[in-house]
Amino acid sequence: MTQALVCMSHSPLLEHANPDPEVKAQVEAAFDQARQFVSDFDPDLVINFGPDHYNGFFYDLMPPFCIGYEAYGTGDYDSFAGKLDVPTEIAEKLAQHVIDRDLDTAISRRMEVDHGAVQPMEVLYRGDVTAKPVIPIFINSVAPPFSKVQRVRKFGEAIGDYFKNTDKKVLFIGSGGLSHDPPVPQIATATPEQRAMLTNGRNPTPEARAARQARTIATAEAFARGEADIMDLNPEWDRAFLDVCRSGQVEGFDAYDPEEMNRVAGHSSHEVRTWVAAYSALRACGEYEVSYEFYKPIPEYIAGFGITTAVLKNA
Repeated sequence: MTQALVCMSHSPLLEHANPDPEVKAQVEAAFDQARQFVSDFDPDLVINFGPDHYNGFFYDLMPPFCIGYEAYGTGDYDSFAGKLDVPTEIAEKLAQHVIDRDLDTAISRRMEVDHGAVQPMEVLYRGDVTAKPVIPIFINSVAPPFSKVQRVRKFGEAIGDYFKNTDKKVLFIGSGGLSHDPPVPQIATATPEQRAMLTNGRNPTPEARAARQARTIATAEAFARGEADIMDLNPEWDRAFLDVCRSGQVEGFDAYDPEEMNRVAGHSSHEVRTWVAAYSALRACGEYEVSYEFYKPIPEYIAGFGITTAVLKNA
């Protein structure tokens, strides 16, 4: 059939922060554009490239990529908690296809996904995360060491290659970014308590989860006042990245260097790897054009906030 794409920033602060009402209205209008796009496309299957924020993946075993055969929402920040509708047989064949392309990937028969993966489905389907069958694909975007962005591109291309001749309508989603530097501990500078959480922080107590979330919310409030000790957003970097997305020349992603991304766009700017994978998957299906783009730096969400949709030119 055909393929399409939605890439969007996510933020656990959507329901926990209060930007200017005009900004909130602009974001909601952009969400409406994406919802209408997805409604009109009406996919049979969603391929959801998402990161994790030490809720499902930890340093006890941190793969660069992982394809979920079954998946469950962790419920962080009041996000979806429950089982996703994952077509296991398709996910199994997809993983084998990727491996046959000489690209190693982990697989999970019980993947845990957090707000970074489920929020796009919540937004696009107004809370109904199980509205469509979805294959969640984890892209490590928080925990160094990072694979080359070129490798992410090739991984996305392998995913797209599997679906380019499918009889289903497939929607590729990339979730995360753009520039941002939220208060996520770094393993190199972590305290012993933080290091324990980063290594195996599964199933935190309600009190521990609430405390972690409260720290993020407090940092966002301070950041909006210009008082937080985190990096500023970088709209220039964000717009340059969007230019590459729009160009259709996905090889342009190869120039992105992890250390430079840390330095100029923040430690969580690596979440754009999900966009790289999604755009590369779509490009493997054919030449595309971006049909909608929204961008605004939003300190209250600690994010250079972007939303794009794209379609194949021959669709």
